[in-house]
Amino acid sequence: MSPDSYLVGLIGSGIGPSLSPALHEREADRQGLRYLYRLIDIGTLGVPPEKTGELVRSARDMGYDGLNVTHPCKQQVLAHLDALSPQAEALGAVNTVVFDGDLAIGHNTDATGFAASFARGLPDAPLERVVQLGAGGAGAAVAHALLALGAGRLTVLDALPDRAAALADSLNHHFGPGRAVAADLLDIAARTAGADGLVNATPIGMAAHPGLPLPAELLHSGLWVAEVVYRPLETTLVRTARALGCPTLDGGGMAAYQAADAFRLFTGREPDTARMLADIADLTSAH
Repeated sequence: MSPDSYLVGLIGSGIGPSLSPALHEREADRQGLRYLYRLIDIGTLGVPPEKTGELVRSARDMGYDGLNVTHPCKQQVLAHLDALSPQAEALGAVNTVVFDGDLAIGHNTDATGFAASFARGLPDAPLERVVQLGAGGAGAAVAHALLALGAGRLTVLDALPDRAAALADSLNHHFGPGRAVAADLLDIAARTAGADGLVNATPIGMAAHPGLPLPAELLHSGLWVAEVVYRPLETTLVRTARALGCPTLDGGGMAAYQAADAFRLFTGREPDTARMLADIADLTSAH
């Protein structure tokens, strides 16, 4: 009997450095699957994000089993799906599409990925007052995960104040009034001074967007610091915070766990998350 065969892909922009193909294909190889993971880069194709729906339909027609979706297509794809998981519907963002016959069903594994990584890497971190930088697709997923983990009050700051306000409103609708608040970036010093933890859900720290997402002097040893960026694994934020004695969490765990959850959705098979966490460490050190 021949091994099961899967064709999946990733839709997004600037995704050439993505580790998703290697993460998925390594785990598939270990499970004896024929598994091809293709990159569908809208920048390379010269296709605007508004055409995401057409790419999804084309992939379905070409026999793909599913797709991952990343920036800037996580919201664009919503209108072109036949159904959403409760998690994806609550977040208003999709990062995984599974094809079931003619149906395209949207899921979000970013929130579950961050929650699993946080529980593993910062299990005893206080969660009464948390500050989050970034309210985009990844930010929405992380915010939902933090409140589901028991964060008492989450303050969301974003370069686009309306986006932060909209996310806070959505969070309060799902988790109860007063759990989330949007604040102005000008107020970041006061917000971080009294916080238990800080999460960076912006692209700042990526290889293409180097630097710190906030002034270094606002970090203090009473703060735990979590990062969503995983390329590089040790961002300037993680390195600076660790030097100050802050408990830190890099973005590798979220990347591994969200990939594992997507692998499970695509194949119906149980991934070995410990092996995938080791893959992330190996792949990031090799690049």
